[in-house]
Amino acid sequence: MHLLHRAWWADALSADRLLLAAKTAAAAALAWYLAPLVPFAQNEYSYYAPLGVLVSMYPTIARSAFTGLQTLIGLAAGIGLGLGAQALVGIGMPRIVAVAAVVGIGVLLAGLRSLGSGRDWVAIAGLFVLLLGGADPDGYSSSYLITVAFGVLVGVVVNLIVIPPLHLRRAEERLVQLRESLGEALRTMGDAVEARAFDPEPARAAAAGLADALADVREEVALADESRRYNPRGRRSSVPRDAHRRRLEALAVAAESTRELTAAVAELTDADDVDRRLPLEVRHSLATAIHALAGLVSDRAGTDTGVLRLHDADAALDDYVERVQRVSASTASDRVLTLDRWDAGVALRRAIDACRPLADAATTSAPESG
Repeated sequence: MHLLHRAWWADALSADRLLLAAKTAAAAALAWYLAPLVPFAQNEYSYYAPLGVLVSMYPTIARSAFTGLQTLIGLAAGIGLGLGAQALVGIGMPRIVAVAAVVGIGVLLAGLRSLGSGRDWVAIAGLFVLLLGGADPDGYSSSYLITVAFGVLVGVVVNLIVIPPLHLRRAEERLVQLRESLGEALRTMGDAVEARAFDPEPARAAAAGLADALADVREEVALADESRRYNPRGRRSSVPRDAHRRRLEALAVAAESTRELTAAVAELTDADDVDRRLPLEVRHSLATAIHALAGLVSDRAGTDTGVLRLHDADAALDDYVERVQRVSASTASDRVLTLDRWDAGVALRRAIDACRPLADAATTSAPESG
């Protein structure tokens, strides 16, 4: 079953990654070229400007800006730590003790989550100031911070004005793939139930694969939402801001319901008396309801089609419930068996209800290119 598998190199050579690499390379070269013109910074430290670009270039504008700012805060804290250690060395502290102190305190400060990405730079900046500051630690420190800040600014500006990244199309494609994978898993289950050949192990493996795929899609949807922030292309998008997230949450509930349905069907079929547990008419009705759910989940046509598939799924489940009620009335003494049958119906109901938003026009809007 197709579960969003991709080649290991696919992400590295994707169009988005290639564009980001090109923008980062160009921004780094530009920052290094312009760094000597930055006021209050010494020319010999121009090589820190490309470093500022590297720490600020991310797949979204919002992350570029926030990560760049956090890095500068971490650098400032590390520089202050290094200058303090330099002063202690000047009054007699052994330099080896100062190095240990800077590293130890820097690692402790890195435990402050509020520093974000800047946490990793506290100890590094402190060591640079202590060991590379030489006779002019103040000049080195100011040049270091200002030049990196200039590189961060160049990186954010280039990311903003040169094809600002918008990841809506990729999130849309991954959501469609998840729907198709979920529908395929349900169709396979329905076929097996219909043929009285349900094997719980492959079904459980498929459900586990859906959980992994769902985690990957969550990352894509989060990236798509983040890419709209501070992005002029995002403001022009015709896709509602929360459309992808609503579809994701609906599919997440449907995937969890599919796992519960797998467990319920396994209880009903994992015995020699399958025909007693699932009489022929109940088994056919259950298979029809699973197939109807598969069609609802994987439907990617217009809203009218989605509404029709939703109606079919509701009708198929109603038929299953009616047949279970009729059969259960004649086997009332076997409460465990009756509960197992109802467990399958409850899982189907949850999945169908979760998929109702997928038939809504607001959640099936055409994707924006990006």
